[in-house]
Amino acid sequence: MENNSQDAKLDISISEAVASGTYSNLQIVQHSPTEFIVDFIQIMPHVPKAQVKSRIILHPVHAKKLLHALQDNIARYEMTFGKIKEDTSSAVPYAEINPMGKA
Repeated sequence: MENNSQDAKLDISISEAVASGTYSNLQIVQHSPTEFIVDFIQIMPHVPKAQVKSRIILHPVHAKKLLHALQDNIARYEMTFGKIKEDTSSAVPYAEINPMGKA
């Protein structure tokens, strides 16, 4: 019997450090012809400087799959808990990323 992708199982593990997660309240998405870059940032109140906590680099096909997965999960969330209200009052109007923490 031929093993196709539907029959294959993937064993995924996660370390305790990664499983605890990292909080992000700002995301910046950039792209080039070959990849999407998503920076997850944590902003603290009354602190003028924020740091990228995680950067994920995706192939365009995987970025689109992530978009669909988020749309599907948001729709299911809203069916269960109600519509998510978008708060634009706390939006950061401009953010600049300094590579390697350089000023």
